[in-house]
Amino acid sequence: MPSDANVAKAGLEGVVATQSAISDVDGLEGRLIYRGYDIHDLAEHATFEEVIYLLWNGTLPTAAQLKQLRDELSREAPLPAEIKEGINRIPRNANPMDMLRTIVSFLSFYDPDAGDASSEANARRAVRLTARFPLIVTSFFRAREGEKPVEPRPDLSVAGNFLYTLWGREPDEVATRTMDVAFILHADHELNASTFAARVTAATLSDMYSAIASAIGTLKGPLHGGANEGVIKNLLEIGSVQNVEPWLKDQFARKQKIMGFGHRVYKTEDPRATHLREMSRQLGERTGEKKWYEISRKMEEVIMREKHLNPNVDFYSASTYFALGIPTDLFTPIFACSRISGWTAHVLEQYLNNRLIRPRAEYIGPKNLKYIPISARG
Repeated sequence: MPSDANVAKAGLEGVVATQSAISDVDGLEGRLIYRGYDIHDLAEHATFEEVIYLLWNGTLPTAAQLKQLRDELSREAPLPAEIKEGINRIPRNANPMDMLRTIVSFLSFYDPDAGDASSEANARRAVRLTARFPLIVTSFFRAREGEKPVEPRPDLSVAGNFLYTLWGREPDEVATRTMDVAFILHADHELNASTFAARVTAATLSDMYSAIASAIGTLKGPLHGGANEGVIKNLLEIGSVQNVEPWLKDQFARKQKIMGFGHRVYKTEDPRATHLREMSRQLGERTGEKKWYEISRKMEEVIMREKHLNPNVDFYSASTYFALGIPTDLFTPIFACSRISGWTAHVLEQYLNNRLIRPRAEYIGPKNLKYIPISARG
């Protein structure tokens, strides 16, 4: 009989696969920590740029270090002409996550550090990727709308430039701060599926672009980053607070998974949902369109009563982004625009103390079969 250590666990649930100093999820207490800092503290006081620096370097930046990072992100944000042309060649009906994965691979051809696998070169790649993700997403959106891309402004933050290059107009302070906090909340989350995929690829000593492409493909799945798009589809289908209970009862009867509820690790409320719930409420009141927040609250009430499940980060991020006027199929790419900071932090950490990630499988197939000539097979 195999020992407990060698028994397969579905989905690797509870299996510790590596050591990391980047972030920690305490599922019992409902806490998320980046490099020792509680997510509530960071969401209330920090900027996304400060969090990027923290994830990459292990400390919050000084004023001079923060300015240097902002200058680097601003300098690297504009897309090479070849990448702009590549985005224009993507079919207009393409899934934006497929577009993002493809363009990230395309970026590797124009890496000024090509062939250099040093820590310094990889740190520069992390800056370029983090700076360019928002521009890739907004440029594709504008291309499919028949609009020209908007160049980022050096005086705007990563969040501000995302909204500016999406809409072509400067966002107000509320929208910018909402986007900034959303980026902070999604920046990292320990060894989630996409981060694990990135580390597995990096562990082979493949390049950072390949590792990030692996992460994007993983994030696309509806059981990971794609869940927030599923949430807004459900909200639109429900349509009113009065329809919430009948709709949910029908879903329960058909044993359908309700997107945005439950979490593999958290046994209490996802701390990121705490902030997004309040942001959704505030935006609804500000725009005069409170319906989506109210439907969400009713869903939360019914699902807690019937299934004892808490909302996760995807649930209220959906109504928050919708209230900002962001197209629904960009919800998951927005996740990627934030998580690229965490992905690159993990890839850099993997390279620093690398060991090939090669788990085993518990074989459950037949044994001792003998080859039978094809003429004798019935």
